[in-house]
Amino acid sequence: METQAIRFYYRGKVHEVTGEATTRTVLQYTREDLHCTGTKEGCAEGDCGACTVVIGELTGDGNVALRAVNACIQFLPTLDGKALFTVEDLRAQDGTLHPVQQALVDCHASQCGFCTPGFVMSLWAMYLNRPANTGCPSRREIDDVLSGNLCRCTGYRPIVDAAQKMFDLPRQAFDREALAKQLQALQRGDTLTYEHDGHVFHAPRTLAEMGRLHAAYPDARILAGSTDVGLWVTKQFRELKHLIYLGQVAELREISEGPNGIYIGAGALLGDAFDALVKHYPELAEMRQRFASFPIRNAGTLGGNVANGSPIGDSMPGLIVLGARIVLHREGVVRDMPLEDFYLAYQKTALQAGEFVQGIRVPLPRAAQRFRTYKLAKRFDQDISAVCAAFAVELDGDTVRSARVAFGGMAATPKRGSTVEAALAGQPWTEATVRAAMAALPADYQPLSDMRATSAYRLAGAQNLLYRFFLETRTDAPLAAHEVNAFANV
Repeated sequence: METQAIRFYYRGKVHEVTGEATTRTVLQYTREDLHCTGTKEGCAEGDCGACTVVIGELTGDGNVALRAVNACIQFLPTLDGKALFTVEDLRAQDGTLHPVQQALVDCHASQCGFCTPGFVMSLWAMYLNRPANTGCPSRREIDDVLSGNLCRCTGYRPIVDAAQKMFDLPRQAFDREALAKQLQALQRGDTLTYEHDGHVFHAPRTLAEMGRLHAAYPDARILAGSTDVGLWVTKQFRELKHLIYLGQVAELREISEGPNGIYIGAGALLGDAFDALVKHYPELAEMRQRFASFPIRNAGTLGGNVANGSPIGDSMPGLIVLGARIVLHREGVVRDMPLEDFYLAYQKTALQAGEFVQGIRVPLPRAAQRFRTYKLAKRFDQDISAVCAAFAVELDGDTVRSARVAFGGMAATPKRGSTVEAALAGQPWTEATVRAAMAALPADYQPLSDMRATSAYRLAGAQNLLYRFFLETRTDAPLAAHEVNAFANV
């Protein structure tokens, strides 16, 4: 198999890479091959943010998207056709600090300094993406952007102060138009085929080519945002002999709306996917904020989270109760099914050989529908759920016309609670009905104990979340957002 060079833009020039492992990470290459060691390695699993870099990528309209991501779990071949920015790019040739860096110095926002380059890069992306003359971001916006960066020395107050102060310093321009021209020259018209030591990395450009490749190589591992697969390499040391990367397939990054609902391609980034969902379902706003961290949402995909089949994937319970359908593709043949039918057993799905997830279809809200999602975890930000719950009921006056209930973290797969639903359907939407449904919940779920929670905690938490849902949606004096959400007015 003839290999092609990986080409990306870095530090003012185009880099061509051959002779590197297909699963070599961007962090390893940056530190060990380019000898740019400002970017640090902390956890090697996308948690601590010490490795944060900014990736520039052409968008469909010819502009450049700049996103902060974790270099420690991004594979080097995924940089093809993109731009890489590290902390070394910020300092001017005359030694002048960038306003982001100067603000961190002025606010005494660094002590040991190990995590600082990661903070700098997250804040730099925020700096570049915030329109001029819009003032300082809010504390909540800053907290969200920094949710993937950990500091154990200074504490976050001076870092947040610096995030606001950087907008008061003289603005430093960034030439997106020039970068767009550089990236345009790097774009390929056909599939990237990169091979090293018997390992193969394919990056198709069209849906048809993606289907052809996966049908030809049904055992190849499909790679999207690398936010899970990356850990298979950095933590489990797994050998991935053949990867098919869907991040360059425009059709798979499509997000569209129509009378039949919202369509989200399997390659659409989590942040973009949640933006589309929250537009119609504002009840998902907190889940969007709490889903992983900002850099992970900049790299991971909703399709990847769904296809992974993890019993604790936070997107699935909400999508299931909304009646989402998953769209599957095999060499031009497309089929779809209800999302809950896709999960057969632990880490086992209904995918056939050579088939992959093409997208997700989500119905639009119905007038009588009341919907909520909830997450129980040890931390508010960037934590794995102990329990993820989603509820949707349609009311006919005070009577439950239909009910859909789903949980993650309570079984081997994301799972609907059929017994709970039956206890609600056709009954008055009252506390007595909900108490009966809470009592029925153990018939649907027998959760395990693990490091995140005991089985008793999970069961009690799941029951109490159902009761909270009732309190927020009852027809008589429902609780307001500020009464149940400590973050509602932040």
